[in-house]
Amino acid sequence: MQKLLLKVFVKDYENTADPQVREAYGKLAGTVGIVSNTVVSVLKIAVGMIFSSISIMADGLNNLADASSSLITLIGFRMASKPADEDHPYGHARIEYITGLIVSFLIIMLGVETLKSSWAKIMEPEPLQFSMVAVGVLLMSIAVKLWQASFNMKMGNAIDSATLKATGADSRNDVISTTAVLISLLIGKFTGLQLDGYMGVLVALFIIWSGICLIKETSDPLLGLAPDPTLVKQIEERVVSHEGILGIHDLVVHDYGPGRVFASVHAEVDANGNLMESHDLIDNIEKEISSALKIELVVHMDPVDTQDPLTQIVKQQLTEVISDIDDILNVHDVRVVPGYTHHNILFDIVVAAGAEKTDSQLKTMVMTRMKEYDPKYNTVIEIDRNYTGECHK
Repeated sequence: MQKLLLKVFVKDYENTADPQVREAYGKLAGTVGIVSNTVVSVLKIAVGMIFSSISIMADGLNNLADASSSLITLIGFRMASKPADEDHPYGHARIEYITGLIVSFLIIMLGVETLKSSWAKIMEPEPLQFSMVAVGVLLMSIAVKLWQASFNMKMGNAIDSATLKATGADSRNDVISTTAVLISLLIGKFTGLQLDGYMGVLVALFIIWSGICLIKETSDPLLGLAPDPTLVKQIEERVVSHEGILGIHDLVVHDYGPGRVFASVHAEVDANGNLMESHDLIDNIEKEISSALKIELVVHMDPVDTQDPLTQIVKQQLTEVISDIDDILNVHDVRVVPGYTHHNILFDIVVAAGAEKTDSQLKTMVMTRMKEYDPKYNTVIEIDRNYTGECHK
């Protein structure tokens, strides 16, 4: 079914790297969600009103929220596809995250109102009328939600959309809540226990919890989520695979929304090599990786002295020193200024995310251990932060 819909409604649907194709995926998913959730919601609310079931009505309102979510998703994908302008040079792709936040708050508000209604039903219970029509509607809803979960997950994976993946997870959760309502209906029929209000409370709490989880999922990218480890590894491997690159450091990745990723990295080259050749190499790396990974990459060239014996000795000693310090990931930009009474050793250390020791403590540890190699060493240390989420070597 998914492939058929894509072939009919999305031109060149296999080219998911194309922003227009990505937008079409989002529009299709939003439209399908609006139609299917609205139909299911209307049926459930009608059945709930006819047979005085607050839990079925609550489940129907949950589906109505899903339809609203799909509408906001549809609008969000449309707005997120707008090109960059003077006020927004990085584009509008982050609107997709903002629409997710709006949906999250709407879901929580609906959950709170449903909780109030369910509690009132517990305080003043009404006889629940059993009907095979209600059972049929709930079974149909479960089938639709199972299909929606599969559809949205596949669509989300195809275009790497956190919003569609979250929508798929929400549909999967709806299967659980609807199944619970169905079970309570059957228990009431065969045992006489009136669990409708209590099940309505459970569904309401489930709705609220889903909204809270969705807030976290959609707000993390806005707050500055660590980049995808796979992307980080691909950038690192592709840069160092070029002959003439001695190493890299200071990799930073900025996410301005799906399809709008900017990155920068420092690449070390031989200071004694040909400057023009090194510059040409850096340009080629930028173009190659930007094209292959669909990101905007800037590479800063760092010259490294590979022929000074003292510098090489110091590098080896620094490597040995930080190997025993878990909070330090690596060392780079090592420079040595020799003198008669002391040698200035200048370098940067990269501190792991969530380091237990303070910057001052780490500097003191490195300085103390380096002086054990040579009392003439005067260390000048700069602290670098790790922005790829690494917390260990």
